[in-house]
Amino acid sequence: MDPTIYALLPHGKDRKSFDREEMAERLVLQMVNEAVRCMGEGILRSARDGDVGAIFGLGFPPFLGGPLRYVDSRGPAEVLRKLEHYHDKLGERFTPAPHLVEMVKAGKTFYPR
Repeated sequence: MDPTIYALLPHGKDRKSFDREEMAERLVLQMVNEAVRCMGEGILRSARDGDVGAIFGLGFPPFLGGPLRYVDSRGPAEVLRKLEHYHDKLGERFTPAPHLVEMVKAGKTFYPR
């Protein structure tokens, strides 16, 4: 590693540790939120297309079923709640996709129940 970059990294008491579950959740929620945004903007033709594309094209964890299946399995309201929590804690990059907000208000999911 370039020594100038190493000098910028936190050391000792300035170094932060992160909860592994929170870190994983934050990463997944970023991908999920972007997939929901793509659905809302009409970029994706279907939830299935978004899930398959994210798994094979972006490396979304297949055991979660794809980002849109993940929303349905966790519940859109819970995903929205988590995004709002991280938005308040970490800022704009966790702003919930408008389509998710609409889904929660309408009580909808991506896949039939």
